[in-house]
Amino acid sequence: MSVAVSIKNIHKCYGDVHALKGVEFDIQQGEFFGLLGPNGAGKSTLINIMAGLVHASDGCLSVMGHDVVKSYRQARQSLGVVPQELVYDPFFSVRELLRLQSGYFGLRKNDDWIDELLSILNLDDKADANMQDLSGGMKRRVLIAQAMVHKPPVLVLDEPTAGVDVELRQHLWEFACRLHKQGHTIVLTTHYLEEAEALCDRIAIVNDGELVALDSKQALLARCAERKLTLTLADTNIRLPDRLRERVVEHDSNRLVFRLDKEAMNIGEVLQAVQAAGGQLVDLHIEEPGLEEVFMALTRREPKA
Repeated sequence: MSVAVSIKNIHKCYGDVHALKGVEFDIQQGEFFGLLGPNGAGKSTLINIMAGLVHASDGCLSVMGHDVVKSYRQARQSLGVVPQELVYDPFFSVRELLRLQSGYFGLRKNDDWIDELLSILNLDDKADANMQDLSGGMKRRVLIAQAMVHKPPVLVLDEPTAGVDVELRQHLWEFACRLHKQGHTIVLTTHYLEEAEALCDRIAIVNDGELVALDSKQALLARCAERKLTLTLADTNIRLPDRLRERVVEHDSNRLVFRLDKEAMNIGEVLQAVQAAGGQLVDLHIEEPGLEEVFMALTRREPKA
């Protein structure tokens, strides 16, 4: 598989602030790739370097084989970025804005593709509307059309569903999955970790300017060995063995919640021990660890001594 985005030893300093500290990884062509991290981790700086809006202090970055500094025209032709902020020109209609964006890439007769984008994103009836008259969700759709107007092979979605309603969020993901199936490389940043878990093939996690994890989604999830077992009982006033009692994280009149190590103790053992202690089982629920637990473990800041 060929490389879509190559990031080699990227450093970025803003005065005394070292925003990126030797970040290095590749994104393969055709991947749905997640770039995750807490606020201030360096994600936006990395995206801005990718888009040519910021120059790295050291290292090199290329998009589809084109260095973002030495071959910036080709690199930007290969990339579309949907920004987190709703940035738009209020003096143009939707169609005029997309024609103007096409012109930046030397595309003079692009109306057929613009019409297709408007249709795909359900913007047909807004084509002649002024940008400032659109709702926030509609503006978000226009930004996606703007990023795709030159048909780039790599699309960066920077917090695309921030502040949008459930219906639009679902529609945006359907559109992103459609592009992915067509062979586009999708790079997603999001604070909704369930979205990254559902959509991404491989994930990079940055924290404090450093790459702290880079792996497939399945491998990252496998790092978390604990799961939750919730038992609803007729009465929780029972005497559990010490090794089980130590695993109880929540306890009320009819519910016991255990945090279990997958390798150290299986669910069958817990059920047998509860029944042996006189517990009458009413219901049970198993909660497998998700990306959120892995993310928190990797980005948790230890208190300074």
